[in-house]
Amino acid sequence: MVESSTSPVNAFQAETSAQKRALSYSNTIHQLFNSVFQQKMPADRIIGEYFRANKKHGSKDRRVIRESLFALFRWWGWLKKVHTSTEQDESWFAVLAVVAELEGHSWSQFSEAWQGFANQSVTFNIDASTQPLPTVSDKCQFVQQCFAGIEFQEKDLLPQWFWDVTNIDAKHELALIEAMSSRPPIWGRAQKRSAQQLTTELRSDDIDANTCPFFSDSVNLGHKSINLNGIKAYLQGHLEIQDLGSQVIGQICAPKADDNWWDTCSGAGGKSLQLRSLMFNQDDNGSGSIIASDIRKRPLAELMKRAKRAGFNGISTSPWQDESLPVSAEHFDGVLVDAPCSCTGTWRRNPDMRWLDDVSVVNDKQALQLDILMRSAKAVKVGGQLVYATCSLSPIENEQVVNAFLTQQPLFALQQLQHPFTGKASEMLTVWPQEADTDGMFVVKMCRKS
Repeated sequence: MVESSTSPVNAFQAETSAQKRALSYSNTIHQLFNSVFQQKMPADRIIGEYFRANKKHGSKDRRVIRESLFALFRWWGWLKKVHTSTEQDESWFAVLAVVAELEGHSWSQFSEAWQGFANQSVTFNIDASTQPLPTVSDKCQFVQQCFAGIEFQEKDLLPQWFWDVTNIDAKHELALIEAMSSRPPIWGRAQKRSAQQLTTELRSDDIDANTCPFFSDSVNLGHKSINLNGIKAYLQGHLEIQDLGSQVIGQICAPKADDNWWDTCSGAGGKSLQLRSLMFNQDDNGSGSIIASDIRKRPLAELMKRAKRAGFNGISTSPWQDESLPVSAEHFDGVLVDAPCSCTGTWRRNPDMRWLDDVSVVNDKQALQLDILMRSAKAVKVGGQLVYATCSLSPIENEQVVNAFLTQQPLFALQQLQHPFTGKASEMLTVWPQEADTDGMFVVKMCRKS
């Protein structure tokens, strides 16, 4: 055994098959972890490319690698205080072992091996938790016990710049941290059938599906990974994956069956599909329509594939070519501006982004968001609706943009909204992740007066 606390990984002796596999997993996770920071690319893209290039890994291997990697980012606010090098030294094995405990991973034979490698240094004395760790505070105490010489706080799990640009009552901070540090469920929507019918079908495919108390077409698909291409309901267009927080936006839009809507920044069209589905829920023969626009043509092509799978007519695309409107002015009953933003509300699903990004992702987009909103407003007809939404939790991208718009556009007035999860009334609605186990979202609805 090696005593140095900075030993290269090849100095760690694997004496059992479990230790050999633990070392192999460590090598792969370390490579991927460093690649994310070096390339400054999303972890899901890095790991996706790795698995495509390395077919040797079975499903169990992939699970250990994937879940350990994302867990490292989830708890990196604490663990970066422990593992301060770029080497696979004892501190690296210490954070791998602690992550397995924080997440309750089932591969104890590998976490025990990582503990053993970490404890080769007199610096560490890592051991498994003897008690359940149900809350972030419990986890913080456990980490404090493992690394007694370092101070840890719950707020460390989100970068300081996030707290600087986010307004949240101190009494809600811990609940937000708790949500941001947990894995979100998979949410979906039923299309052209009831949510109850869909959940019955999904359960027959061994998916833990349940209806949702907030929206009649929403379904909760649990936390297990799902191969959508193996799900009949998905292939037939009766299931569309969309986070419940994102579904709030379409519900706020509340399109009528014969409305004409423009989705100005549609991406691959999740909200366009939701709007059309809400129209069909009112009238199967409704004459309403959706035009989806984006500066990228590939996502628009993906939208049309999804619309075809769902059997939805009445959806078309019109990409932005330049700064001029790609649609007719003063034509639409409703215009949805789901603006590009920092995406801080989706950090639960992308924990790596909280450490890859800095405060510039919030501060640099306000001018673009206001410009898109100003231009898009020209397409709203008198009496029509203008909806502005982001998946940001910062007022810089939300309330400040809306107030700047209203100052320049007095023909639009805010409408009163009811929060779908809390029931509170407000004109500017923020959905916090802890309120219903969702992504974070912001939305306002404005009416053109004349």
